[in-house]
Amino acid sequence: METFVHDTADEVAEAVSATVSSDINKTDGQFSLGLAGGSTPEATYRKLLRTATDWTKVTAWLADERWVADDSDRSNGHMAARALFDHVPARLVRPDWSEDLSPDESATRYGKFLQALHAESRPDIVLLGLGTDGHTASLFPRSTALDETRYRYVANTIPESGEVRLTATYPLLNSARRIIFVAVGQSKAEALKASLAGASPAGKVDGRNTEVEWHVDRQAASLLS
Repeated sequence: METFVHDTADEVAEAVSATVSSDINKTDGQFSLGLAGGSTPEATYRKLLRTATDWTKVTAWLADERWVADDSDRSNGHMAARALFDHVPARLVRPDWSEDLSPDESATRYGKFLQALHAESRPDIVLLGLGTDGHTASLFPRSTALDETRYRYVANTIPESGEVRLTATYPLLNSARRIIFVAVGQSKAEALKASLAGASPAGKVDGRNTEVEWHVDRQAASLLS
């Protein structure tokens, strides 16, 4: 695991976008890119839009999604599409949503898609954010998905709010070739410190053959020694 401390949030987005673009361009064949939601990853996607990247080889998918309509402003997929994937020739695959579909059914379908996508390879890069409570993707403290070992994508209820989300689980995240976390701002300082010590859901993302990188700004890193 490596931690990279940048001066500003903008420099975090610049560094991560450059790394993602470089990895895509260096890869022969298809490239599997897992996406995070939130404002910090969105800044990275907007930077990526300005890079010279061979998007034709990319299949992008969501590390987690809120159980909302596809065009909701709260949808991670909708954000990623607006910021980047509506404008480049990559393939973005989002979980199915409809009023007639349950979160469990949608998660099962998406899990089957991800299983097929990675039948002969593994995720190349998964981008992840960090919540102030230490969650990443939608793996929240005290939620049932933390203990999931069989399925790679599940519906998960946030204990504090009762909100249902869809999320990748540790078996999928820890199978990735490279995990890149992004965290910026003073509000993430406590969670970052705990995560680097392995004392949060985010801190449990650490596959045996996975390169884990943290890209953070100085405010987020303010409690690190």
